[in-house]
Amino acid sequence: MKTVIAMTTVAAALAFAPATASADNLGNGAMGALAGGLVLGPVGLVAGGVIGYTQGNNIARGMGLKRSRSHRHGRHHDRRAAR
Repeated sequence: MKTVIAMTTVAAALAFAPATASADNLGNGAMGALAGGLVLGPVGLVAGGVIGYTQGNNIARGMGLKRSRSHRHGRHHDRRAAR
């Protein structure tokens, strides 16, 4: 019963998130909730969902899974011109 209440709370929190939240945040929150629920049960479910939603992009960037926008839009140098 506690698990159902915790999952409902996480789902409601994600459903009522601001409209400007990107789909990445929702996915990160869901993955965090799943991981937290597997490790610590209902408390971990809620905590993992909150941490995944709020800090998921920073965690992924720190692990090298996502690059910041400045890397993608940086100038490309011609290697022949540098020699």
